Amino acid sequence: MLGKTASGIFWLFRYLERAENIARLIETGHRFTLTRNSGRQDEWRSILSALGMDAAYRATHADYNAAQVVDYLLRDKNNPGNLRNLIDHARQNARTTRTAITRELWEAVNECWICGNGGLKRQVREAELPATIDLSERQTAQVRGALENTMLRNDGYNSSRVGNFIERADSMARLLDVKYYVLLPSVSFVGSSLDNIQWETILRSTSAYSAYRWLYPGRASALGIADFLILDRRFPRSLAFCYCKLTDNLRNLAMSYGVQSSSLTEAERIYSSFASLTAASILEDGLHEFLIEFLRVNRNLAAMVEQEYRFNS
Repeated sequence: MLGKTASGIFWLFRYLERAENIARLIETGHRFTLTRNSGRQDEWRSILSALGMDAAYRATHADYNAAQVVDYLLRDKNNPGNLRNLIDHARQNARTTRTAITRELWEAVNECWICGNGGLKRQVREAELPATIDLSERQTAQVRGALENTMLRNDGYNSSRVGNFIERADSMARLLDVKYYVLLPSVSFVGSSLDNIQWETILRSTSAYSAYRWLYPGRASALGIADFLILDRRFPRSLAFCYCKLTDNLRNLAMSYGVQSSSLTEAERIYSSFASLTAASILEDGLHEFLIEFLRVNRNLAAMVEQEYRFNS
């Protein structure tokens, strides 16, 4: 497969995963504001910070009003990384790789684009926000369903999965960092009812609440939730699960090309490092520091994949 075609499929699924996770972060911010009587602007600022958009947002906005932040993330023309643009970029990549993807996958991406454009032509009111977020998540899920059920397990499929799981790991780390970064008004709140409510909100925003309850009956705890979302290989959004699948798909690509892949070696190194970690050690050493380092190595791996498989050629 040509590097440009593989790149198009890789970025198609990165953009879709990024769009879905912006929707999840908005949902997280909205839920968090319902648990706090004051300091609500801090929640929205933390989400912008986690997405790397805070400086750009402050260049055009004076405060962190919820409606303004949500509109900025969903459709503001001053934000090139808004959800509407990401869906548009995904469709453009699907169109340029049309001969390498199935009809069903193309139609699912196109439907996602049509629904996204239709729902975001005007500013979304607060009462409409839950339905808008739900629609975005369902549409991206349909695209992944079309991929899994119709695509050959070839270079295109493996490229799509690599892009999907690199972006998902990045987004999960950022979502966890939102919880830790500035949401708690004081360290004295750690372990409090407010702390626990916010951790449970993270579970709900990652569609992990029911799965966590099955595995950890009883009261939710920061330790249990961190273990589940970072280290549990059974949950499809955990960091460990993402790297398990990344390793599999990079191995398939390496076998297809018959080369010793440095990106595979790095992915295997990162994946194996999870085996020596515990949630307790991560929290003790600093969750924020762990996540920042993870985001760095994940970003470096993405660059290695693009260079190794000549995505720009």
